[in-house]
Amino acid sequence: MTNPDLPALHPEYLERVDLARLEPLPRVGHPPRILLLYGSLRPRSFSRLLVLEAERILNVLGAETRVFDPAGLPIVDSVPATHPKVQELRELSIWSEGQVWCSPERHGNITAVFKNQIDWLPLSEGAIRPTQGRTLAVMQVSGGSQSFNSVNALRVLGRWMRMFTIPNQSSVPMAYTQFGDDDRMKPSPLYDRMVDVMEELMKFTWLLRDRADYLVDRYSERRSEHRLPEKP
Repeated sequence: MTNPDLPALHPEYLERVDLARLEPLPRVGHPPRILLLYGSLRPRSFSRLLVLEAERILNVLGAETRVFDPAGLPIVDSVPATHPKVQELRELSIWSEGQVWCSPERHGNITAVFKNQIDWLPLSEGAIRPTQGRTLAVMQVSGGSQSFNSVNALRVLGRWMRMFTIPNQSSVPMAYTQFGDDDRMKPSPLYDRMVDVMEELMKFTWLLRDRADYLVDRYSERRSEHRLPEKP
């Protein structure tokens, strides 16, 4: 669902989004539901700006989106899971069919702000799995030269959370040079890569709809749930 608070896409941006390439996919049912997470609490957070730019593209591609604000989310295990921010995050993750994770790189890895969000998401909560079977796109921003430390760490997290992480990814070096005074990302090959990633996320999300349960079904879990008979 397009957020009315977001500025309209710049015309040159819209021209870069190839909607026709998504047409062959089976658009049946509700729009893909995508949750976007970022990893900084700074007033002008470049991971947040990149996430908002990605959200604009996803809206144009037909997704319904939500962005979680990590401000006010307590450190994991410092409060009960009934805390309102924890519940908000978990409910959004359950609502989602796909996710976008974007973290700054700090000391060669993802930030504590980002990791804290993932640490609050359980692999299972009763019969509900907040992340398993969701598609995932990973992005990072850096203050210096291009690096892939954060996206690599996010891929490890995505695998651990049993998500389908798409092949493409976005890494934006010297992020402070890539956004204008209006907080919009400037046209560049880095912008084009971000669009590529969002298109690919949408494709995988459409393709995996109604198939995720089949793909993540595991022998060990069926056995632990006593769905398989014991050997005589």
